[in-house]
Amino acid sequence: MARINLLPWRDELRKEQQRQFLTIMGLSVILMLLILTAVHIQYANMIDTQNQRNQFLTQQIADVDAQIKQIVKLEKDKRSLQARISVIQQLQGNRPQIVHLFDEIARILPQGLYLKSIDQKGKSITIVGYAQSNARVSAFMRNIDASDWLDKPVLDVIKLNSKNGNGSREFTLHCRQVNKSAGSKS
Repeated sequence: MARINLLPWRDELRKEQQRQFLTIMGLSVILMLLILTAVHIQYANMIDTQNQRNQFLTQQIADVDAQIKQIVKLEKDKRSLQARISVIQQLQGNRPQIVHLFDEIARILPQGLYLKSIDQKGKSITIVGYAQSNARVSAFMRNIDASDWLDKPVLDVIKLNSKNGNGSREFTLHCRQVNKSAGSKS
């Protein structure tokens, strides 16, 4: 007799194929999750590395900004010190001029003329004094004009001094100091 196998071999084959399919599908899902996790970790590491770089750059920028502020302050201090040095050098250069000025005034002062005050503002000089006559004031002005250290005499006021009773005249005279080291009169 012929044997007929009535077992559901097709169902078993289908179940076996379905089990293999689900196993492969499960493994694929697990593999995909592992790959996604690895990619996520890699991107997270890249982001952390970039954030660290950004923090380092931010710190370096802050340090450079602080250095720039310090440099600007130092430049300002340098300009201030250079201005002070310039003023000191100018004062050192002008120091002998006052000696020459007083020496020149004493040299050109005519007899019968007495000085009450000398006021200097920059290069402008105001001289107040007493003279025995107007001619002595004129002689003083001519001497100033001929001087190497004084220039441009201008008589502001001359009036009879009634306090002394001796007929002296009080005068106010303006002139300009000439810097002989810079050259001739201008």
